[in-house]
Order: sequence, then structure tokens, then C-alpha cells
Amino acid sequence: MYHSVAVEKEDPYRLTVSPDRFAEQIAWLHRSGRRGVSVRELMRARALGRDAGLVGLTFDDGYADFARYAVPILQAYGFTATAYVVADLLGRDNDWDTEGPRKQLLTVQEVTELAAAGWEIGSHGLGHRALPGLPPEALAVQARESRRLLEEAVGGRVTGFCYPYGAVDLAAALAVRDAGYDHACAIAHSPLTGRFALPRCYVGDRDGAWRLRAKRGRHRLRDTLTELRHTRREHRP
Repeated sequence: MYHSVAVEKEDPYRLTVSPDRFAEQIAWLHRSGRRGVSVRELMRARALGRDAGLVGLTFDDGYADFARYAVPILQAYGFTATAYVVADLLGRDNDWDTEGPRKQLLTVQEVTELAAAGWEIGSHGLGHRALPGLPPEALAVQARESRRLLEEAVGGRVTGFCYPYGAVDLAAALAVRDAGYDHACAIAHSPLTGRFALPRCYVGDRDGAWRLRAKRGRHRLRDTLTELRHTRREHRP
């Protein structure tokens, strides 16, 4: 899970990875025999049992620096990724981050061009609002209207959703499923972990090779524990 790839003097939310550090991280993935892909590609490969060595790369919020810095580095290794964008804020900035630096968001044209070049564009809702606690009507608008706007921009289907702030509850997950998405990303492992609450691993500017290895191991352990809990619940009388 990435957000911004840029150079920032202040980064209170630790959402920014410098281009040099990002290049090091992607090079490490490549050296370790893994290939970065979009979540769409990862889910398709997993359904076919062909996901070995694949790593889903996600970029939340739809910052313009994704196209400027991240894409060229990923292309150099033949990697792909998913950019989750806030459908009604394209071309504006991240005004929801009150203490962080102002960052430009991808424009409609940039989103269109990225999709045409094969990058997955997913929905990050409307207004970057956390979904838990919203009434059913508002949840439906968040999921369906954001998808409609993005499908108009990319000229095709938008099948992935990412919960703003990683915040998800059962009502939000059901609203996303009912809106016709194929999968959705959360952050943490939880009782909802599954196709519509995929857990992810945060990557920041401090993460070099040894920290990435440690995070990979921790994430895999949490995957195993989550699967065991799900199995136990399914077998309860």
C-alpha cells in the first residue's frame, strides 16, 4: 500500500515515499523474484492458481505524482499497479489532509490516459469520506456514483474499490459488493477479511530491504491466522 511518491520536506502522515527510495523498493521486489501487478491482475491470477511471485501494488488517493514518478519506475521493470482515485476530486488537491502538504490529484485526462495505457483505475469513493457509519443511501451513492464517474472517464469497467482511510464495516463491504465491484481493499486484517476487505501492507519511506522482508513475513503470518479463524468459525456447531 503506497500513497504518494514525491519529495516532501514535511510528511506528518508518513504517506510519501521519495522517488529514490521507491526505486530501491521496486528494485528489491524485482531482485527477490517477484513482480508487481495491479489488484485486478492479482485477483485473476489467484483464481487460476497462478499468483505465485505476484505482489499487488496499490496507490491510494490518486496523487498526480503517481504518473510523474511511480509509473516510469514501474514500467522499467515491467510492473503494473492500481491507482485508487477519488472520483469527484480529480484535478483538485488533498484538502481532506488538514495537516499535510497540499498535493495535486490526477486529472480526468491523466486518469483516462493511464487507463488506456493499461494501468488499473479503481474507486476511492467520493470526497474521501470514511464509509463506516454512513446511512445505506449514502453508502450506495459512494459506491455506485464513484464507479459511474470513473467508468465514464476510463471508457470501461471499474471493478476495484478501496475504502478511504482503510475503514470498513459490514455495511460498507456489502454496499461495495452490491454496487457491482469485483473486489475491494482495506488495510488491516479483520473478521471481514476476504474479497471485499483485502488486507494490505503499508510501505513508507523508511522501508529498506530488511524492513520489507520483515513486513512480508508479518503479513503472511496474519494471513495464516486470519484463515485459521475463518476456518474455526465455519466449523462451529
